Amino acid sequence: MVQSTLPDGEGHSASPPKPGDSPEARRQAVLAGGHLETFHSLLGPHSRFFTVIRRVAVGCFNDGSIHAGNLAYMSLLAIFPFFITAGAVYSMFVAPGESAATIDTVAAALPPLVAGVIEPVAREAVAARSGWLLWAGAAVGVWTAGSLVETIRDILHRSYGTAPTQPFWKYRVGSIGIILGAVTLLILSLYAQVTVAAARHTIAANLPQLSHALNELALSRLVTALGVYLSILMLFLALTPSAYRGPRYRKWPGALLIAVWWLVVAELLPPVLRRLFTYDLTYGSLAGVMIALFFFWLVGLGMVAGAELNAALSETPEEERDRLEQAGAVSGQVATGQEDIAR
Repeated sequence: MVQSTLPDGEGHSASPPKPGDSPEARRQAVLAGGHLETFHSLLGPHSRFFTVIRRVAVGCFNDGSIHAGNLAYMSLLAIFPFFITAGAVYSMFVAPGESAATIDTVAAALPPLVAGVIEPVAREAVAARSGWLLWAGAAVGVWTAGSLVETIRDILHRSYGTAPTQPFWKYRVGSIGIILGAVTLLILSLYAQVTVAAARHTIAANLPQLSHALNELALSRLVTALGVYLSILMLFLALTPSAYRGPRYRKWPGALLIAVWWLVVAELLPPVLRRLFTYDLTYGSLAGVMIALFFFWLVGLGMVAGAELNAALSETPEEERDRLEQAGAVSGQVATGQEDIAR
């Protein structure tokens, strides 16, 4: 039976018109063009928001596992030499004979399972050295920890799509300066933690009704988070390729993402491992080492994501000029369409 196509409800069309293709729909789209353009530019599938997310996801998919594994290995390899270096500097310039004091600051930023594996070994490694032997270990520690810094530099170069521009030895000298800066920041974080602990004890003694609230706030974790954020921000400021190191290109979003990711992983890793995994049955006495490696792997994945986020948010002058030209052309077309309809 053939259906008629009479207008005004006298029949039914064979197929309903597509709203987006009809002249009326196109007229309404032009009239509301400014609003639609604003919506699509902010939240549409081709908006900058989704473009940045897509860039970060693709970068993490391509390089995340490789660099996360490399960072996990280098972190476990470099953390003990770093403790020796930090202990030597702390013992020389701050408190002689207290070379192991900085270990507590780093342990506070680690999950209890990971800290329980690393802290005793780190104390033994630092306590076994004194005098010239401590400084010899510090020299080796600076070089070893510098390799970790160079791994992060490579992550940033790959994120921004650039190649190294300086000789190897210049990068190494810069890495030594970064390690010494990290040691300084670690010592400052130690003093901040001591200050917070002293304040909490004073308030608990004089205002016991506030002690529970202080425990809920977990001020020491906030200090740890701030220390992690500043450390990562310092690394990004120092290691980002020189062409993208200026104030035009933001570094704080990636550093903030890594700091939040670090805290979330440190908070959730123990209950997840306790409920879902039984590393003891698989790795036996090495279970603690494997958990530490897994933690550093997750942190490395967050490091890659932070680097990719900064790279995705970077807009060169050429990109900005092209984007403004395209936006101007689209606005002109919308204005012309509105004028034609108004006539």
